[in-house]
Amino acid sequence: MKINGNFLNLKDSYLFSTVAKKIKEFQSANPGVKVYRLGIGDVTLPLVPAVIEAMHKAVDEMGRKETFRGYGPEQGHDFLRDAIANYYADKKVKISSDEIFISDGAKSDLGNILDILDPSDKVLIPDPVYPAYVDTNIMAGRKIDTALGNQANSFKPMPDENYKADIIYICSPNNPTGSVYNYEELKAWVDYANRQKALIIFDCAYEAFVGDESLPTSIFQIEGARTCAIEFCSFSKTAGFTGTRCGYTVVPQELVFDGVKVNSLWNRRQCTKFNGVPYIVQRGAEAVFSKEGNRQIRENIAYYKENARIIHEALEKKGIWHIGGVNSPYIWLKCPDGMTSWEYFDHLLTKAHVVGTPGAGFGEMGEGYFRLTAFGDRETTQEAVKRILEFS
Repeated sequence: MKINGNFLNLKDSYLFSTVAKKIKEFQSANPGVKVYRLGIGDVTLPLVPAVIEAMHKAVDEMGRKETFRGYGPEQGHDFLRDAIANYYADKKVKISSDEIFISDGAKSDLGNILDILDPSDKVLIPDPVYPAYVDTNIMAGRKIDTALGNQANSFKPMPDENYKADIIYICSPNNPTGSVYNYEELKAWVDYANRQKALIIFDCAYEAFVGDESLPTSIFQIEGARTCAIEFCSFSKTAGFTGTRCGYTVVPQELVFDGVKVNSLWNRRQCTKFNGVPYIVQRGAEAVFSKEGNRQIRENIAYYKENARIIHEALEKKGIWHIGGVNSPYIWLKCPDGMTSWEYFDHLLTKAHVVGTPGAGFGEMGEGYFRLTAFGDRETTQEAVKRILEFS
């Protein structure tokens, strides 16, 4: 028996594991000191009442013989797939229910989709970016190239016609930088992918935070995307499902490579390796799209966006270069005084007792930058910002 040697090419520790270890060590050495966390992007507000009510009702159904449900469809229940299709229709995007696959979160499907793609495919991943994109491709032994983000391009790299890519990752709004591609920029990527006969893996987990109507929230709002893109989304940040786990993946029927419909291939994969998301969770997710559910989750999103505004305006007044914090829950700032990302992390932790995320953990181009999140509670956010300004 041999192990998959590609796993040995991974870094020793996942970014957020290292952050958690450093916090634990600090708290052990400084018992009783409160740490203000603006690091990991977990939500802090509870599930909204409409979701809880729907899940309670589903629990009651599971306790009665006449309404009990066993195995559900691997692709997801029709009631949720139809609700998502209607959500796209409100954006004037036509997506049919059989193009929607319910999952336990975008992170899972972003890794699982690689099952149906050739290991020899050349992968283009933006840098800096969410580490899971890189790690899952390393696990599969793929060759990875990077599209470099920097201050000059507002951390929104654009396609290079001299480079041949097979798989292209795009995250907009971006994690970690908070940058958002506009229609023209996404159209350039879609046209590039179609010319290259490449596949765009489009992660829009933070689309609900886009308040500017001039910015796209789905790759399928771009002409030509149905022949080159798969979209991944999640209820984690939209509706606080980080502990409940539910997301969805959209695979258009027009997406064909090597004469094979990707939708059919993905369906075959899911039927073999996935038993579906629990019925109770899917009923909760359906409630997100109800009139009352949508109103309630918009209130929660507004709460987080206000946190982002507080951080954004404080950094503006201090003159610290940053992006994000407007159509995104993330703020990406340049470390002061030439500090490296981890030096600034240690500085804030030990001096200000504030935790953020070192930009270097998101790629080489993240070195010298730092990510803050707006997902904390209001009091924590305000105190953390006050401390950051004091010690920056």
